[in-house]
Parts: sequence; structure tokens; C-alpha cells
Amino acid sequence: MAFMKYAAIVCSLISFLVVFLVTPIVIRYMKRIKLIVSDMNKENKPDVPIAGGLAVMCGVFVGLMTYVFIRTFFYHDSSSLLFLFAAIASILIISLVGFVDDLLVEKSGDGSWGGFKQWQKPLLTLVAAIPLMVVNAGTTSVNFPFFGVIDFGLIYPLILIPLGVVGAANMVNLLAGFNGLETGLGIISIGMLGLYSYFNGTSISTVIALVTFASLIAFYFYTRYPSKILPGDSLTYLIGAVIVSVAVLGNIEKAAIIVSIPFLIEFVLKLRSKFKADSYGYYLNGKVKSKYSKIYSIPHIFTRSGRFTEKQVVYFIFLIELFFASLIWFV
Repeated sequence: MAFMKYAAIVCSLISFLVVFLVTPIVIRYMKRIKLIVSDMNKENKPDVPIAGGLAVMCGVFVGLMTYVFIRTFFYHDSSSLLFLFAAIASILIISLVGFVDDLLVEKSGDGSWGGFKQWQKPLLTLVAAIPLMVVNAGTTSVNFPFFGVIDFGLIYPLILIPLGVVGAANMVNLLAGFNGLETGLGIISIGMLGLYSYFNGTSISTVIALVTFASLIAFYFYTRYPSKILPGDSLTYLIGAVIVSVAVLGNIEKAAIIVSIPFLIEFVLKLRSKFKADSYGYYLNGKVKSKYSKIYSIPHIFTRSGRFTEKQVVYFIFLIELFFASLIWFV
């Protein structure tokens, strides 16, 4: 419907403004409560506030609530809003889980930080799948790359949705550690999914993607090199939840899987180190050098030689994600 286009654009602009205006407030607050970590790829490892995903969560929430308001009071159309509310609940829950993880950050002597243990994160993010499960969101038939359409029946809401939420959130969280990386990857993956959803999905999935895309664009101004704030798990979890919500509600799971290939590759690489290797490196003569001789993360492809700056490494990874995200139109 024509109104959806205009409503989605208005809501996206509102989300952009909310994130752009709220992020400086979040930065000041995080500094005040000393929720800071060391920026590991810099020469002096400066302290930078974390948990910037909280601002993005505010933008996404306000944008989607505005869409519900416009659709309800101006167009008197409440169809499919149950599924939208389920997606909003999942996004909020998983963002709050990530925020709690950020709150548990405690700097160690070498400037690194901690939070939930690796085995705790999948269990806690599993809770965020419940809203999408109980409303039986999406369709049970999934079009997989190379396998075609498979009807999973009850397995879809009871097993595949929670696996998707947990897997997406934690895989996005693995590919991080560089200024602007997480936000930029979210912009590319969710932006491309939103465009694909516009032509092949549903209005609900398209709006979720577009609002999140606008929120991430606004946040990128603060998290790009040199970052004024780091996104933290509160953002990486949110990005994962949005990817799954758009995929499920738009019935575009195949596209979501293809877009997520870099994250899947990162999972396999991190598995080689038993998830003990860090993606980031250390500052050396203006460049970033990996701490390892082997490749345990996609950034290590570029940092192992010590020939590239942090900005260059991030842009290279953006190109990798853009390549795979573009494949959704051809595969």
C-alpha cells in the first residue's frame, strides 16, 4: 500500500533523529558511571564508553511505535501488528540482555574486558526468541540455498526460530572489535535485507529493516573511526535479532542466510581457537598487527601482515559483507 511507503519513511527519519540526539546523552552517561573500555587498536589504548547499542534500541523502538500509531489511528489498519509487536519484544529483550552484558564489563590490567561467559550468552539470548515463537510468526516453509523449499511444520516455531535468534545474535557478536565495524556490517546486511524485503517480503519486515537501517546510519557517525562510543553487545545482539525478525516475518530466510555468510565464516574461524582468539590486534607504526600467526578471525586476514590501518581493515570487511549481501539477488 502507498501509505506504508510514506509511513515507513517518516518513521525512519524519526528513528534517525532519535539516535542522533540520544547518542551524545548516552556517551556522557556512560562516562559518568565509568562504563568504559580500552580501544585496543590505538597507540595509547584510550578509554572509550561502551553500550552504545542502547541509543540504537531507543531509535528502533520509537520508530516502530510511531509506525504502529500512524497505521492504527490514521489508517485504522491493525492487521499483522501482532507479529510486529512480537518482533519488537524480541528486539528489546535481546538488546537488554546485551546491555546487562555491557554493564558487567570490568577492565583488566591489559585493558581487555569481560562480561557474560561464552556459554551463558546463548542461554540468555534464547529468551528473546519466545515472543516470535508464541505468535507462530512466519511460515513453516523455508527456501534454503542449494536445497530448495522445505516445510518444517512445528519444528519451525519451536526449534528453528530460537536457533535462528541465538545463532544470529551470537555470530554478529563474534565479528567485532574495530571502530565502526559492527555498525557498518549492520547497515549493509539489514539495508540489503530491507531492500530485498520491499520486493519479496512483507510490509512489516520492510519497516523493521528500514527503521533499523536509519538508526544504524545515525549511530555510525559516533562509532566510526575514531569512535566516540563502542556499540557493545547491546548493539550486536540487536542486529542479530533484527536480521532474524526480518527473515521470519518476510519469509526471506534464504536471503538472511546468504547475508550472514561472513558471520558464519567468522564462527568457523573462531571455533579453530576454541573461541579464545580476539579479533582485534595491537597498534604498530600506525597500522594494526594481529597477535596471532594463524587466522582465527576475518580481520586477521588483513592484520596478520601489519600493513593496514584500522580504517582500511574495516573497509575491507565491509566489501566482503557487501559482496555476500549482493548475492541475495542472484542466488
